[in-house]
Parts: sequence; structure tokens; C-alpha cells
Amino acid sequence: MGAAEKIYDEMIDLFARGGGAGSVLAFRPSAQAQARVAELLERHREGALTDDERQELDRFVELERLMQLVKARARRHQP
Repeated sequence: MGAAEKIYDEMIDLFARGGGAGSVLAFRPSAQAQARVAELLERHREGALTDDERQELDRFVELERLMQLVKARARRHQP
């Protein structure tokens, strides 16, 4: 499972548990997912990404943007 798929799965679990705004704001990708993203970013800096890796990194960026929007909305709903 790639980094984006792992984070996507973690986000689904977060929302399925229904933990509320506090849980959303505390969400961080797993250490495994963060390590994979760091690896992809390093390969990107080196200009060594394969097409599949570039797609994986692009999906992660999309998920990161989505999570930023969700967290911004969650902040508005905190007491």
C-alpha cells in the first residue's frame, strides 16, 4: 500500500470512529506513511521519481490539502 492509500485508509478510520473536531485536529499520518512520503520527497528532490511514485506523491498532496480544509472547518466548530 502506498503512502497516499495508507493515509486515505487512516482518514477513513478517523471519520468512521466519529471522534469529533478534537480528533480531526489531532490527526497525523502514521509514522510508516510519513516515512514513505519523506522517501518520495527525497527522490523528487533528486529527480529520480518513477511515474508511479510521482502519482503516489501527487495523491498524498491532494489528501494533505483535503485534510487541511477539514481541519480548518473543525477549528470553526470547536467551542
